[in-house]
Amino acid sequence: MQILDNIPALVSNFNCHVDADSLKIFGSGHINDTYFLKNLDTSDSDFLLQRINHHVFKNVEKLTDNMCLVIEHLKDKIKKTNEGDPDKEVMTLIPCRNKKYYYKDEHGDYWRMCYFLKNTKSYDVVETEKQAYEGGKAFGKFQKMLSDLPAGLMYEVIPNFHNIEFRLANLKTAVHNNLSGRAEHVKTELQFINEHAGSMLYFQKPEQQKVLPRRVIHNDTKFNNVLLDLNDEAQCVIDLDTVMDGYVAFDFGDAIRTIINTEAEDEEDLSKIKLNFHLFDAYTKGYLKEANSFLTESEVNSLIMGVLLLPYMQAVRFLEDYINGDQYFKVKFDTHNLQRTRAQLQLFKMLNTHVEVLKSTIQNERKAYKKN
Repeated sequence: MQILDNIPALVSNFNCHVDADSLKIFGSGHINDTYFLKNLDTSDSDFLLQRINHHVFKNVEKLTDNMCLVIEHLKDKIKKTNEGDPDKEVMTLIPCRNKKYYYKDEHGDYWRMCYFLKNTKSYDVVETEKQAYEGGKAFGKFQKMLSDLPAGLMYEVIPNFHNIEFRLANLKTAVHNNLSGRAEHVKTELQFINEHAGSMLYFQKPEQQKVLPRRVIHNDTKFNNVLLDLNDEAQCVIDLDTVMDGYVAFDFGDAIRTIINTEAEDEEDLSKIKLNFHLFDAYTKGYLKEANSFLTESEVNSLIMGVLLLPYMQAVRFLEDYINGDQYFKVKFDTHNLQRTRAQLQLFKMLNTHVEVLKSTIQNERKAYKKN
């Protein structure tokens, strides 16, 4: 299907006024396809149109229910406190003419639209301590505002999303099936992953599951899922497809994965990958400024394990996809997922080497906020 040919008919199903000729590809997401559209009313907001990857998100109706529940909860919280603008600080979905918040076309593709938040920006690579601090505040506040939304209400849009035991089993299956004939070329990466598998099962241990509360979390806290305003101050958390129950450390760890790394997550030259401790400190400070009030001691202690787990898990996922023939993540070249795997493993190695320093920063910031 040619997207451009279908846009006028497609957007006619949504309650909005669109300049269909203005369609542009938008963002750098791995899963969904996102497009920017101008509003015919130049005084009003513009729009983002997304084709939802229903091969990844197999129940779009339930996914949308999750998003609507979270959006409504967040907006109500902001309205009740009279601090901020819910339409600027929370994404707003546009209903279809049939009252649903998604549209299924004749090709079986699912679409949604939301307002584009003007005068905002996102970063794939964090550049300043202020940006890191504001990102920490954004995700910390996001978790805090959802901390009274009971676990168990959310549909599990991707089962076992952050279950490393499940991910390792999938990798083992991928190696056994070897669909693309690539398994024999990644023995070094597989050996490293297997050597560290035992220590990465922290969140599967019964003693941790007894003390760590499951909460509604974002589950995909790459830094580019925070919109900052023109002054680099946090405005809105976006990309709510994976909002479901989990442990707060998963969000913290995934954010650190993209913030502390001096390079992009698919850096080819591994020698360039360094740890930016200043950005880690700034993010941790911003995060705990918002989240400290509701986190338990067990959750704070678990944050460092999230920091180690998420790059390790991302490497496992990239490698599985590479061996399977690149069925999940978008790739720009044949070895893109392998390159991503190696970069994430290198990041994991460096984090593991400096784990005590990072743990000390978390604990010191926790103590500082507890005194205040």
